[in-house]
Amino acid sequence: MNLLCEMEGKNILLAQQESPSRGFSDRECDWIRALTGDLPAIRGLDFIHDDYAGVVERARRFDSLGGIVTICWHTGLRENHYPASKEENPDWERIFREGTEEHRLLLDRWDRAAEALGQLQSDGIPVLWRPFHEFDGQWFWWGKEGPEAFRQLWAMMHEYFEDRCGLHNLIWVLGYSGEIKEGWEVDPALFDAVGSDTYSGETTHAEAYRRLREMYPGKLLCFHECGLIPPVDAFFDEGSPWSWIMPWHSGYLLNNHPSRILEAYRDARMVTLKRLPRF
Repeated sequence: MNLLCEMEGKNILLAQQESPSRGFSDRECDWIRALTGDLPAIRGLDFIHDDYAGVVERARRFDSLGGIVTICWHTGLRENHYPASKEENPDWERIFREGTEEHRLLLDRWDRAAEALGQLQSDGIPVLWRPFHEFDGQWFWWGKEGPEAFRQLWAMMHEYFEDRCGLHNLIWVLGYSGEIKEGWEVDPALFDAVGSDTYSGETTHAEAYRRLREMYPGKLLCFHECGLIPPVDAFFDEGSPWSWIMPWHSGYLLNNHPSRILEAYRDARMVTLKRLPRF
């Protein structure tokens, strides 16, 4: 956290989300290394498909190289995959009421994630933890009931993970959609960094940066999912020097022209694994 704060406004850390397809998790980083001779400073992982053990193994491996890990989670209550995260529509009153099946299912999922995060804590590995992303977009189940229910859900997870599970290696990342809807503010005491994402062409997402800076002064700001990377100069010329930017996996990364990836990885203002100080 100190390292990110020291770099804020001066440097942008390059991140990369890995593929969730089994057997292909290293595809993106292997492609970047072959092209640039370097790796991202941050590797993005996902607890999707119940891949807790795999995520822990790859997080440990990346940490041993000196890198930072960020973890998101596409999951439902009953199934742990992408369709479930969008298609499930649980009974929210029962989610929050102890003794119901929905409440039990929720905590069962959280316990499995907390166990994996606890293994990383035991190894001294910090995690940029980004649950319930794009909540205000309302296409995932965790946003469908509206802002008040989401705020309650976020606070519930924060309390459960920190107070009941004893997790203190998490840097909590609140992830808005590209729209950043009005009325979806969350208590700033319950997160450390806040971001927005969009896949709308080569954009620095500068308007989102300005809005989030006004909404949450003093918080780290991140462009936590993107597609095409714009020219590096644009981030600084347009006043949007995000703490980190993270292209999504598979075609989202490969749709970038190799010359644009090379530019980003060679620019001294962009922090790669080789330029990341020890922390």
